[in-house]
Amino acid sequence: MGVTSVLFLCLAGIFWALPPGLLTLETLKREHAALVDWQRQSPFVSASLYFLLYTAVAALSIPGAALLTLLGGALFGLWQGTLLVSFASTLGATFAMLTSRYLLRDWVSRRFSRHMATVNHGIAREGAFYLFALRLIPLFPFVVVNLLAGLTTVGVRRYWWVSQLGMLPATLVYLNAGRQLSQLTSMRDIISPAMLTAFALLGLLPLASRWLVARFFQE
Repeated sequence: MGVTSVLFLCLAGIFWALPPGLLTLETLKREHAALVDWQRQSPFVSASLYFLLYTAVAALSIPGAALLTLLGGALFGLWQGTLLVSFASTLGATFAMLTSRYLLRDWVSRRFSRHMATVNHGIAREGAFYLFALRLIPLFPFVVVNLLAGLTTVGVRRYWWVSQLGMLPATLVYLNAGRQLSQLTSMRDIISPAMLTAFALLGLLPLASRWLVARFFQE
């Protein structure tokens, strides 16, 4: 059994050890005070377990990363939360990409065959700029980007730093919202259409700049 398989099983064990129904907004709001008290009593243990849980959820492509980011803001604040979430989400995303590349290649190819040509063409043509845009623009969900990237030629190092940079704006928005967790009534309260448009423009900016340089400044 390879290292990737062993890590996959370990992360799966971390997730399945959780109580059912934990990753819901209602549960987080109900347990908010108890979780904050636990974090204050055991800051190192709580941060470590939170980091492992977030990495497991991201690596296993399980819905819940957005809720965990809210929880990070509620427990650790904006700056410590940013440190934990940014590295945990990137580590989990990279592991999901490697799992897709080495363990689930055939399944991902069949499941997302409609999107493969688009992503392959974009990465082959624009490289890191295209991946950065995917991370900011809600064209493909977080999970789909991870799985599809595993079937491209993008290197691990490049995938890591582009993902970490591209996911940072949304991470900050969710962490900041998590600081007012008790006041949230729905996940739709967090990101408005105007904010989604701003993310899209930010993601398209590098691609537009690259096109303008190629169009007007190169022979």
